[in-house]
Amino acid sequence: MSADVVDLIMNDHRELEKLFDTLLNEPDKRAALVPVMTTLLTAHSRAEEAQVYPAAREAGGEDDVEHSQKEHLEADQLALALSQTDPDSPDFPTALQKLVDAVSHHVEEEEKTVLPGMRARLDDARRAELGEAFLASRQEHLGEQPGDITKSELEQQAANAGISGASSMDKDELKKTLEGEAES
Repeated sequence: MSADVVDLIMNDHRELEKLFDTLLNEPDKRAALVPVMTTLLTAHSRAEEAQVYPAAREAGGEDDVEHSQKEHLEADQLALALSQTDPDSPDFPTALQKLVDAVSHHVEEEEKTVLPGMRARLDDARRAELGEAFLASRQEHLGEQPGDITKSELEQQAANAGISGASSMDKDELKKTLEGEAES
């Protein structure tokens, strides 16, 4: 398997797409697969936010990173709502479709802008270094759900989204500020 961070991110995107397809088309598997999907989505997002977005920002992708971070904030909210919805509820398909649509949109944009920019602006060695950091961070976050987040992770999200003053806010203030920044 490639250690290039771009390839690793795209591999996760394909895995999420497979999970979405199963969740949409095989209702009997929803109860078991929702926690799997939300933990992969959460681990992937936290690893991108901690390792990849700061590097992409430094490499000249500031606007793309801010937009992508705001889409992550929206996905976190939708994934949390989905994880709290009974898979047998009549509300579940709508909640699932909202998440699928938001993440699919994000993946499409990220694969058209952020990732090609990283390939163009970062050399192979740097992308491999980021790949290792991404995998380590992703592994650290496996098992977490969308609501599981530390203040320092919220501060990183704020930095990625271009929000200043995050360190002076308490965790709840910062969460509310970030919720208001979510792309929708």
